[in-house]
Amino acid sequence: MRALSLALLLACGAATAQPRLTLPLTVVMLDGSGWTRERAESALRDAAAILAQCGVTLEPAGFHIVEVPASRMDFSTPVARELARAHPMPRPTLYLVRDTRSRPAFDAEAIGRGNSRTRPEIADTVWMTAGVRDPGIALAHELVHVLMDSGEHSDDARNLMRDETSQKSTKLSGAQCARLVDNGKANGLLN
Repeated sequence: MRALSLALLLACGAATAQPRLTLPLTVVMLDGSGWTRERAESALRDAAAILAQCGVTLEPAGFHIVEVPASRMDFSTPVARELARAHPMPRPTLYLVRDTRSRPAFDAEAIGRGNSRTRPEIADTVWMTAGVRDPGIALAHELVHVLMDSGEHSDDARNLMRDETSQKSTKLSGAQCARLVDNGKANGLLN
């Protein structure tokens, strides 16, 4: 496993609001998954800019490249549990994987506390496939799911929490910001 610094990566991420809280995020990129460091860094910068509207900034907590067999490159609950046990990481954690075996298939998936009761090893994690569209927006969307500990979506065309990500859908309401801050602090995910 090789560790890379996120400090420079996130230094320019949250320019749109004064950060009041930090979200320490650990990143695990599976070697050979189709992700590149540059694409991951770009997604993190974009997500940081979106979360800044709620006074939250991403804080570097480590960037790890992990080698796994090809049979372990795609998200599924058993593979995720195995990976999390074999390579314990501080939470919340973003895993950059090749694809998904889940059906229905999602390009990104958030595992909060509410949907991890039967799989506690992967609580407070986000899993993103190499084929994800709008990676930074998708990452911000999934992190909000984890912070709010909710799978709720919005019908508002400009809201980040629409069920389909879009470059036009990056706004969060005041109520959503308050909920993600309150739940994120209560669950120890925000400092």
